Amino acid sequence: MSRSRLQESRNLFVRRWGEMSAYWGITRTMAEIHALLFISNQPLSTDDIMTALAISRGNASMNLRSLVDWGLIERVHERGQRREFFRAIPNVWHMFETITRQRQRREVEPILETIRRCRDLVSDESARRGESAAEIRAYRERLDDMLAVLTAIGKIVDLMLRLGPNGLRRLNATLLRLVP
Repeated sequence: MSRSRLQESRNLFVRRWGEMSAYWGITRTMAEIHALLFISNQPLSTDDIMTALAISRGNASMNLRSLVDWGLIERVHERGQRREFFRAIPNVWHMFETITRQRQRREVEPILETIRRCRDLVSDESARRGESAAEIRAYRERLDDMLAVLTAIGKIVDLMLRLGPNGLRRLNATLLRLVP
């Protein structure tokens, strides 16, 4: 693959990874920085990242700090260099597990707690205060259905994390045989 084709492919990957940022629950720039570091053979400095993505130093620094906090990238010190360099953790399973656990903690758990709270706020006592028992029952049933689905999805994700990368490969191979 010629250098221009390689660069075209890298640019496409970074752009698409950035577009997927909403699925991660992070900013586009954070995803693009992660993608750039993930596909780079060498650690990159903040200046390298700023140039490649045409972003400001503040934006780069803030997002690099967040990626380090998440455990998706690490700081690297190059001998003889004063600048700080960064590289992505290349293990895809680690990346998947880290992102999944962050999203569960930041997004899924709070929504489950809110649904439970909403359900508990409306009890049989509400009917005694003049609210329609049928409406309360229907409302609680819908919340119970939502909790059941979200809880089941959470258990499936937990199972995937417990299986680990080798177990997930075996499961994937089985699923591909069942559902081509």
